[in-house]
Amino acid sequence: MGAGAVGLTGMAALIVLIFLRVPVGVAMGLVGFFGYAAIDGWGRALSVLGQAPYDVATGYTLTVVPLFIVMGDLALRAGMSAKLYDASRSLFFGVRGAQAYATLGACAGFGAICGSSLATAATMTRIAVPQMRKAGYDDRLSTGAVAAGGSLGILIPPSIPFVVYALTTQESVPRLFAAGMIPGLLLTALYMLVAFAVTKVRPDWAPRQEAQQGGARLREIAAVWDVVLLFAVTIGGLYLGWFTPTEAAAVGAFGALALGALGGGLSFSGALESFRAAIKTTCMLFVIVICAVIFSYFVVQAQLPGLLVAWTQSLHLPPLGLICILIVFYILLGCFMDGLGMILITVPVFLPLVVASGYDPIWFGVMLVVLIELGLIHPPVGMNIFIIQGQVPDVPVLRIYQGIVPFLAAPFLLLVLLIAFPQIALWLPGLLFQ
Repeated sequence: MGAGAVGLTGMAALIVLIFLRVPVGVAMGLVGFFGYAAIDGWGRALSVLGQAPYDVATGYTLTVVPLFIVMGDLALRAGMSAKLYDASRSLFFGVRGAQAYATLGACAGFGAICGSSLATAATMTRIAVPQMRKAGYDDRLSTGAVAAGGSLGILIPPSIPFVVYALTTQESVPRLFAAGMIPGLLLTALYMLVAFAVTKVRPDWAPRQEAQQGGARLREIAAVWDVVLLFAVTIGGLYLGWFTPTEAAAVGAFGALALGALGGGLSFSGALESFRAAIKTTCMLFVIVICAVIFSYFVVQAQLPGLLVAWTQSLHLPPLGLICILIVFYILLGCFMDGLGMILITVPVFLPLVVASGYDPIWFGVMLVVLIELGLIHPPVGMNIFIIQGQVPDVPVLRIYQGIVPFLAAPFLLLVLLIAFPQIALWLPGLLFQ
């Protein structure tokens, strides 16, 4: 059996293992090891099995991951997410749907210091949904806004998926962070536009509330100075060239710890719990990445990228046709796979094809993260939906589906805009990193 045939067999085996609910990391590691052995022998395969953990553990790029994770967890335990929600709510008070807009704005703000969509969704569910229920909001609007807003955590920097994409493609982390900024803000605005349309069509879902007094409004807005400072120093310093990504993450983690302690919202036990949670999450991610490295060795040895490029070129598809096919593929893949698995499995195979069609790899990284966001919220499997349902078990999943469906229009529109105007993603990195 030739290398190409072994590669295709391995991809089929990977799909079968994933459908059998084998964890993505384990499935990639098994297929990568045995596939490599089938092509190049057991000795070389065992050598790869020993080399991959060392390469990952000593890779400087990945040091950013645990630091950004602990930064987000410290900010959460310090109460910054609650202050963001209060400030966002103050901005919109007196407008119908104010708390839906506040939820989306707070999710965007917390995503800017967290980097995880699941953590953002879980946090904002606990904070926003009880407040919106108290104000008389329909559960469909409240859960839909939280699910949609939660997905912003991986597009607005810092973003763990962008770091993993950079590791997989050898692209620049600061350029990817810069590329995600404008699309992230644009998607936030599009989500708010959807919320506005929903409240116009179904005004009974969002009762109008009286405007807040000016003094109280200013106090709640001013209370988020620590969040603004943390983001400005961490991400601003990265964009301005003051820090490398790892240094920026370290400054952010220390800043979150210091601000949380000085503000009285973070206790010693809370800080220790943040470190423990970061260690657990980092270990899980590193195992997945190690298995993905083994799988990528197999993909290269099986010459799958070259075979895919040659096959696609034989179809004479226009570049836009290729991108449309990949969009449909990723949307379907999001039904049964998490975002990191999607990046680690597909990017080594598809990126050469995308670049050969004339597209920028930074632009494709932004497109891919938007598609991962869609996977987090579109029925029937979106992870954010089940995170929310776990926090508010009295809300049936069907009602959450009904609430999220209107919000799906926003990421689809963003994808269209990114295809029509690639500079939405490429202008800022081009400006900052010439």
